[in-house]
Amino acid sequence: MQSNLAAVFSEAAPSARMQAIEALYSAAPTLYEPGGVVQGRQAISDTVGRLLASLPTGFAFTVAGPTVGHHDMCCVRWRGGPRDGSALITGSDVAQIEDGKIRALYVFIDPAPH
Repeated sequence: MQSNLAAVFSEAAPSARMQAIEALYSAAPTLYEPGGVVQGRQAISDTVGRLLASLPTGFAFTVAGPTVGHHDMCCVRWRGGPRDGSALITGSDVAQIEDGKIRALYVFIDPAPH
């Protein structure tokens, strides 16, 4: 889960991101995010690429707490923002693991503070 944040969701280079997806995700993964559902490794890479292109340079997603899991499910809290700055967005990822790889990833974004 920690590698997913660093090597997939914070990786701007498409070839490096795809290499990480191939190592971390099952052959037919699904990404569930608030805006929709994406199926397949290439579609996940393309979705992440569009997200990163919409964010400022130097924006990264990093772990904000321990990864916990059991029974082929795991969860990690994360933060997004400048590498050396305050978090602009926070949330959690919950993953279903199959044969040691991410089969399904559910992205939860925390509501903005009032």
